[in-house]
Amino acid sequence: MPDVDMTVTAGDGLPLAGTLTLPTGDGPHPAVLLLHGSGRLDRDANAGRVRMELGPPLAAALAERGIATLRYDRRGVGETPGDWLRTGFTDNRDDAAAALRALAERPGIASDAVGVIGHSEGAVHAMSLGAREKAAAVVLLAGFARPGEEALRRQAAMTSRTMPLGPLRPVLCALANRALARIRASERDVVRVAGAPVNARWMREMLAHDPRADLAGIRVPVLAITGDKDVQVDPADLDVVRALVRGDVEVHRTPDLTHLLRRDPGPASIRSYRRLLRRPVDADVPAQVADWLADRLTGPSREARAAG
Repeated sequence: MPDVDMTVTAGDGLPLAGTLTLPTGDGPHPAVLLLHGSGRLDRDANAGRVRMELGPPLAAALAERGIATLRYDRRGVGETPGDWLRTGFTDNRDDAAAALRALAERPGIASDAVGVIGHSEGAVHAMSLGAREKAAAVVLLAGFARPGEEALRRQAAMTSRTMPLGPLRPVLCALANRALARIRASERDVVRVAGAPVNARWMREMLAHDPRADLAGIRVPVLAITGDKDVQVDPADLDVVRALVRGDVEVHRTPDLTHLLRRDPGPASIRSYRRLLRRPVDADVPAQVADWLADRLTGPSREARAAG
């Protein structure tokens, strides 16, 4: 399972530094692009000491099934230059589209068998690639399927319920609403909130985004997985995915799975995140994704798509 460096040139010329994990054996190999959630994340979905470590287990499971995986550092993170604080939600989407095209054009990769996996924000961009680019299959891990502002407000309400805020809850909600109003009223890329710089451009673009149009435009196979202990994305959004995607769609509401793709038998709470991140990603998730993609990117499914 060799890892090789791969740099993707974004639309504005910025080099996105990444890792291409290849299966053993001769190509051309089917492949997937892996897109991570929100924040200052590197190619493995890590942000400093907060380590999601999603890239390695997914890449390993896919390589075992003969599928290559590309993942890259976001703008201003790791080995990719740029300014993360000034990067928009649409920049992330455009970078993902450039990476998908570069992966399909890579020697040794089967250009007709390149899919995309997205987690959280990455899942929303994966919906876009499934509708607007030549992705052969789409995997959505904990992706929201409602307007961005609605998704954010639900997330804030659900996470605050799991915190011991007591009488501070209405005060903090008022402060959050005031900060959100300031961000929306601004035209600047970066706004200071309580003295800290905030990526205001990303926030405005995410709030305005509605993924339902992209879901309705997808014609390739879709696998959507959300845990029933997810407090950041409503598991009921799986019903929207199933209703809007026209074609082969499979959804799973996984028992005890959290937004971090770790299982927790206890009450759903963001307070468990520090404990959960000390454990690896639930092994069933990479295995399920790899099995599903192997059925659609290799063998008879790929041959049928090429013939059609």
